[in-house]
Amino acid sequence: MPDTAPARPRVSSGAIFFDDDGRVLLVDPVYKDFWNLPGGGVDAGETPRAACVREVREELSLTPPIGPLLVVAWTPDGPDGKLFFVFDGGILPAAQRAAIELSPDELADHAFVTAEEAHTMLPPIHRALLAEVIRARADGATRYVEVTG
Repeated sequence: MPDTAPARPRVSSGAIFFDDDGRVLLVDPVYKDFWNLPGGGVDAGETPRAACVREVREELSLTPPIGPLLVVAWTPDGPDGKLFFVFDGGILPAAQRAAIELSPDELADHAFVTAEEAHTMLPPIHRALLAEVIRARADGATRYVEVTG
């Protein structure tokens, strides 16, 4: 039997937030060519939930309660793939939306957009992931998905 090393996928964690009108919060990272959900890489020894809380605080200067896990997604990004953990951030009240302060080293902008608008701002893999996250939040069932394009 061949000696094979275990896969070591990269791991990211983030949250989906909504405004009072049901629009989704997207952020524009300065180091990517596309918009994304708030979040980022999970550090060594850190849990996905702790990474989500940290990333939201670092990127948006907010510490809202982070709700249940909605989706774990595997994508073919990188040699061993990538795992995304997406938590429910819920509806951000007007005061928290107004208090958002972007980390200039990480984010160029943020916007609350409809799902249709998000479709034009996200790369194909993230479009599919967003659709699964919205479905999971609507039906209350955590899901595992493999997003390949």
